[in-house]
Amino acid sequence: MKAAIILLTAVALFAMADDNDAKMLPDGSGKEIVVRVCLPCHDSDHFRQRRLNRDEWTDMVNEMLNLGAEASESEQTSIVEYLVHNFGPGSKVHINSAPFPEIRSQLGFTPDETTAIIHYREEHGDFKQLSDLLKVPGIDAKKVDAKKDMMAF
Repeated sequence: MKAAIILLTAVALFAMADDNDAKMLPDGSGKEIVVRVCLPCHDSDHFRQRRLNRDEWTDMVNEMLNLGAEASESEQTSIVEYLVHNFGPGSKVHINSAPFPEIRSQLGFTPDETTAIIHYREEHGDFKQLSDLLKVPGIDAKKVDAKKDMMAF
């Protein structure tokens, strides 16, 4: 009985973590397929901090299929399209949902700046515009300005 309760608790916690990870992904066509096919094995950080082109994402999806992921051909196409659109070369960082690794790797903020951004949005809610980001204590305004075209609000 005790083992069953522990197992159910672990499953519930995993499902909550998976749901929270799904909520942090940008909305758009193909998101639900990415959530269903990719998130059971990977958290979204696995692909959020990369900016791969179409061929590289296609190779990545094919590799995951070879490792046991299951998706129809049309679902594979939707996954690749979603990943290219949201995490391809030149795609913007969704600053209100981006996790630490994505902000750090794609925008080049220091660990302290990245932590401050995440803490500030948790305390004050979503950033509505670039000027809101400049209210974050310890943020380098020059760095924000230099990366403004890479951010989505």
